[in-house]
Amino acid sequence: MTYRCSPPATLTLNSFEKNGDGGAPSECDNRYHSDDTPVVALSTGWYNHGSRCLKHIKINGNGRSVIAKVVDECDSTMGCDSDHDYQPPCPNYIVDASKAVWEALGVPSDQQGEMEITWSDNSASGALFLIVVFLLSCFLEGKAQTCRPSGAIRGKQPPHGQCNRENDSDHCKQGKLYTTYRCSPPVSSNTKATLTLNSFEKNGDGGAPSECDNQYHSDDDTPVVALSTGWYNHGSRCHKHIRINGNGRSVIAKVVDECDSTMGCDNDHDYQPPCPNNIVDASKAVWEALGVPSDKRGEMDITWSDV
Repeated sequence: MTYRCSPPATLTLNSFEKNGDGGAPSECDNRYHSDDTPVVALSTGWYNHGSRCLKHIKINGNGRSVIAKVVDECDSTMGCDSDHDYQPPCPNYIVDASKAVWEALGVPSDQQGEMEITWSDNSASGALFLIVVFLLSCFLEGKAQTCRPSGAIRGKQPPHGQCNRENDSDHCKQGKLYTTYRCSPPVSSNTKATLTLNSFEKNGDGGAPSECDNQYHSDDDTPVVALSTGWYNHGSRCHKHIRINGNGRSVIAKVVDECDSTMGCDNDHDYQPPCPNNIVDASKAVWEALGVPSDKRGEMDITWSDV
């Protein structure tokens, strides 16, 4: 039996050496490993209680392939502690690879960080098992209409003097793994979301001009918002209005921008992380219309709907 597909994954860059960003010694052998050797850590589900420890997988990407040894778990159940180098829990679709893996795939050093790949156990039966699991998960996802992460990016430190702290904005941390999304939860007449505070003015923390019209907008005069990538939906809601309900009040606001859930940590995004997939990023005028005092603005649970 032959196949033209393999389970998808995201390849990320990790150091397995002592004092590297991998944290503690590798789970499989309690040792550190040279980054010049093709070794990987797998997300918790694929690590499968260590059943793949010290076994080899085949990684396909960038038009090449490489055989790498599994030496560690990319922990999807825990994080934010010294053992995990204070990084968040690992997404469930990650192959976290040493520099040698990226080099074997022919990826230049300045482009290493995140890349879509396929992988399989280095045996026909293992590949078949993974494909079955992948197809089953796709079926279940379709039935549940869920929104899965699409990947992850490694944070980059903002250049000196380019960290805009307006509205207490969060900024990317060097080496931190940030989850990305191409989708958002389904829209209903009462869609749950998180309202955040953003500046749409030039030199504000919103970064580049608004996506819908390539213009900046006043934060005080007009209730305007940016929507997470899935809700922005390729611009289909541009210049349309949504109703936002929160704090016992409601307000009508115009959609003028995308809160990008697929990219971040660059100048266009004001060196902020990718946007979560459930965000309505609003101007000060929206918060004022909802009656929220200025010292309590920043994040609030809301519902919204198309008007």
